[in-house]
Amino acid sequence: MSRDPDLPVVDFHVRLPPLPSARDRILRSMDAHGVETAVACAGGALSLSELSRQLVEGGGTTADLDNDFVLAMAEKSGGRLVPFYFGNPHGGTDAYRESAHRFRGLEISPAVHGPPLSDPGFADLIRTAARWGHSVYVVCFERAGARVADLVRLAGEHPDVVFVMGHTGVGNIDLYGISLVAPLPNILVETSGGYTCAVAEAIWVLGPDRVLFGSESPLQDTGVELAKLDALDLAPKVYASVLRGNALRRIDAARTGPAAPGPAQVSEIS
Repeated sequence: MSRDPDLPVVDFHVRLPPLPSARDRILRSMDAHGVETAVACAGGALSLSELSRQLVEGGGTTADLDNDFVLAMAEKSGGRLVPFYFGNPHGGTDAYRESAHRFRGLEISPAVHGPPLSDPGFADLIRTAARWGHSVYVVCFERAGARVADLVRLAGEHPDVVFVMGHTGVGNIDLYGISLVAPLPNILVETSGGYTCAVAEAIWVLGPDRVLFGSESPLQDTGVELAKLDALDLAPKVYASVLRGNALRRIDAARTGPAAPGPAQVSEIS
């Protein structure tokens, strides 16, 4: 079987660094690869060399990322870019809480900001996300407090929130990480960066309704990430879920007004 070339793709993870060319560059890439809509989050708080050093040696920035830029670019994209808020555990929740109605999700990152996932600053951001029906995108890596096991613990503490584990876990072949998240239905997996075998494992172990296509464009070429999915030769229904349907459900789950925290409905997570 093969992917329907006419299936409009939804990319669940692209970056918008605060550069004048960022929006047009992303939209051109989307056009070239049949991507209809993309979830966009801020980038550029650190250079890639600084970020790679932090991943190995530790540390983090206290700086906010430019969420206003992401929002402005999304509003000028004709609905094609869906803005996610990049939360800063050092900065409190006021800015996120006041603008949450304009965003459709949240990203948190120990790799960028430093604190572990158990940090109270992250917990405050997650509670705000819960009120707005926002998914929470998280990238795990091999440091105490930021491993997949730490995300599993966090998701267990917030069963009313849907978490999305970026890059199929830690490294390229984190089959172990996929097995760790399997028992928690409120953790989904995004595909960028992982080897084809890891994406296949996620679909097999979690089911196609818990896997979301993402590219990490412009850091990674969208066509490369789509080629991984094409190589798996999946059933048309699986392609429709992974490349489109699951992402749309997460985007559509965002509320237009805040709600009191409470247990999530199964229909909100699936």
